[in-house]
Amino acid sequence: MKAIVLKTFGGPEALTLMEIPKPEPGPDDILIRVMATALNRADLLERQGHYPPPGKAPVHQVPGLECAGIVDAVGDRVTLFSPGDSVMALLPGGGYAEYAVIHERLAMPVPKGLPVQEAAAIPEVFLTAFDALYNQGGAHPGYRVLVHAGASGVGSAAIQLAHQVAMPVMTTVGSQLKVEAVRAFGADRVVNYRQEGFLDAVQAWTQGKGVDAILDFVGQAYLQDNLKALAADGTLVLIGALSGYEAHINLGVVQARRLKIHGTALRSRAFEKKVALVQQFIKEAIPLFESGRVKPVIDRVYPLRDIADAHRYMESNQNIGKILIEVSQDA
Repeated sequence: MKAIVLKTFGGPEALTLMEIPKPEPGPDDILIRVMATALNRADLLERQGHYPPPGKAPVHQVPGLECAGIVDAVGDRVTLFSPGDSVMALLPGGGYAEYAVIHERLAMPVPKGLPVQEAAAIPEVFLTAFDALYNQGGAHPGYRVLVHAGASGVGSAAIQLAHQVAMPVMTTVGSQLKVEAVRAFGADRVVNYRQEGFLDAVQAWTQGKGVDAILDFVGQAYLQDNLKALAADGTLVLIGALSGYEAHINLGVVQARRLKIHGTALRSRAFEKKVALVQQFIKEAIPLFESGRVKPVIDRVYPLRDIADAHRYMESNQNIGKILIEVSQDA
């Protein structure tokens, strides 16, 4: 099968298209003929050698944390899916290929009415946003939420999910084009961080009370203002740290105001916890897609052979929503 392999680490030129053996499904696995995969910030780190796949190093390191496609074959003990089913899946790696193998309980049915290729924009970002909001952030209707990087894949997913359950949402973006985009996703207050600081905006928006939860991808540069922006008993959920991971923290502020700081990552999570999240998502979130209340946000689509250009585009920070990689048109 054709796959993008990391034979070395570095820039986008390290992504090599080559032929490698097709994976074989185990007794509890399904083999997916991949229609599309999608880019994530973690892919850039993996390409640079900073985000290795979990477990034993593979013979061929193929990036890609999600995919959508058609079930091609199933293991002897598989009961949830059959060949020909349309599925989408959260992967530990291997999405940049014509075939991928995953345990059946980590796969999800493609929402009814959604094209299979578009479903590749769902697994990583919507599962991350869903988990960050509800399981890590403790959010519920009426919660005031601040979502940084609102035009990103996870950001656009989080805004939509919060909006659907009556959570007021503030978000930060870096351009006027993105301001208009996130308003369409359901954001109630938008901060262009190139023109104003988000802390003052939070205080004005909440009449000095602060927000109940913050979803952050920036890390170091935003930590102090994030803590100040939280209401008492509020939660900061760290999804990424684009500005760095090391930062000074005043523990007195955390203690006195009973703040919580949760780190989250899906790839390194234990299998049982991933399964629990996937099954929760199938039950609670898939109906939102099928009703049209929530939609994957797709910025651009690249063919697999142009994967390096897709990485360069993601590095430019211009995208609004997901960057898809078309692997096959034969559905």
